[in-house]
Amino acid sequence: MNIPLRQYWILLAKYIRPQGRRVLYLAAFILVGIALQVVSPQIMRFFVDAAREGAPERQLLGAAILFIVLAVVQQVASVLATYLGENVGWSATNALRSDLSRHCLRLDMTFHNQHTPGEMIERVDSDVTSLSNFFSQFTIQLLGNALLLIAILGLLWAEDWRVGLVLTVFTVTAMLVLGRLRNIAVPQWHAARQAAAELFGFLEERLDGTEDIAASGAKAYVLRRFYELMRRIYREHLRAALMSNVMINSSSMLFVLGNAAALAIGAYVYQQGAATIGTVYLIFSYTNLINRPIQRITHQLEDLQRASAGITRVRQLLATESALEERATAALPPGPLSVHFDHVTFGYESDDPVLDDLDFRLEPGRVLGLLGRTGSGKTTISRLLFRLYDPRSGSVRLGDVDIRDLALADLRRGVGMVTQNVQLFHASLRDNLTFFDRSVPDDLILRVTRELGLSPWYDGLPNGLDTEIESSGSGLSSGEAQLLAFARIFLKDPGLVILDEASSRLDPATEVLIERAVDRLLQGRTGIVIAHRLGTVQRADDIMIIHEGRIQEHGERAALAADPSSRFAELLQTGLEEVLA
Repeated sequence: MNIPLRQYWILLAKYIRPQGRRVLYLAAFILVGIALQVVSPQIMRFFVDAAREGAPERQLLGAAILFIVLAVVQQVASVLATYLGENVGWSATNALRSDLSRHCLRLDMTFHNQHTPGEMIERVDSDVTSLSNFFSQFTIQLLGNALLLIAILGLLWAEDWRVGLVLTVFTVTAMLVLGRLRNIAVPQWHAARQAAAELFGFLEERLDGTEDIAASGAKAYVLRRFYELMRRIYREHLRAALMSNVMINSSSMLFVLGNAAALAIGAYVYQQGAATIGTVYLIFSYTNLINRPIQRITHQLEDLQRASAGITRVRQLLATESALEERATAALPPGPLSVHFDHVTFGYESDDPVLDDLDFRLEPGRVLGLLGRTGSGKTTISRLLFRLYDPRSGSVRLGDVDIRDLALADLRRGVGMVTQNVQLFHASLRDNLTFFDRSVPDDLILRVTRELGLSPWYDGLPNGLDTEIESSGSGLSSGEAQLLAFARIFLKDPGLVILDEASSRLDPATEVLIERAVDRLLQGRTGIVIAHRLGTVQRADDIMIIHEGRIQEHGERAALAADPSSRFAELLQTGLEEVLA
């Protein structure tokens, strides 16, 4: 796996550019640190030669004090550069996480069905975390030490061309060898990251199903699978670490050769009378100083191998395009919306259609009761209306507008849905009701909660709209949670409402509130009710029964109920709950 350096630069530049001022300060501190590292050995050379020649004690003491002061300043500059580098690095990775999250939310449901939430957490968070050093220390260590190498070699050439030539050859050879080894461990680190993503996906699914696993006695199987995934992670990380050590061992061997070359050339120029003892110390000191940036660059290249796997996976994720093409060439009309499924065929798998040539029209302001056995396609109809998927053939139209011509945000503002399972967030009541839309005024939220009969519950909250709600819904009854879902729809004010009525029985008082909320919600709106109970069906204007993805019966509710030969009349006679189970 050979990743062009241009990919690194594009990613680095995109997320570093907005922090231009910090990067300038960072560069300034790096240059100060580099200059002081180069100057310090010069002071030591002066000190050695001056002491050898019997210089006054005051002169030697001044050189020693200057050396200490420069060392302290160098450490301060290094600390400030590290602080700024970390700040830049984490700001860049947080921006990248934000972009990845936004991109994933825009991808279609087919993509999300193929990737578990645990895997996506690993890819959005852990893959990006592996780039934090790339954004921060990479800039400090790689670029800074490259400048340091150039400065040292320039000074060695100025001292003696033979010394400069020998150590330049050594430096170029070392960098070429390390450059050749740059990508040696990238495939192994890529495999290690993928193994970690699969483990997180496994854990997310199993932790979510803890009750079912315990009840069915499947703990042994889950633990065995967990051990298998952990064993794979161990093996992949071991392979990656072994390949990375190839670079480390190569650099260590190069440093030994560099020190030997420095001692040899230093001894030679000293014997030729071209250098003093201080100069020989300077050559050896600069050689060690050369080894240090090469070693740091080596460590950065090793870390870059880990980052390369993350960069590859990040770029693959960003390159993934949604199957839903957004044209945004039309707008929904105001008020209740008509619904038209025009010969729609759709299936989650290519060879298994869930809806087969479905064709019906629902006029604005009317309520459709949607009936059918489990798996008949009722929920699929609601998913197509939200354009979570596109049909294979035919079209879905709202307000006589093909929903493929609508911006997805406009479409989903025009359609509201209350499902059997209410999704709550660990956030304030206000954010749970408005989906984090701070433009909704508080007085409107409070009016809606009062109208839905939530005042007694709301009055008991310690902090009103700022009360934190648990994502698990603890402290809320199922009826209260469903009323909160109704409140969301009232605040959204869509032209089409889809109700997937909860099949669980509620206490009589809460059931009255729910029925009242349903009646108010359907006033002045088009409604589709996925019915499980006779009471809900009775409020529908039209009835449509789906069987194996096709319309079995469709017509006005009153007419179908009065026709003893109709399927709907049969359901009324035999009991809707039992027949549709």
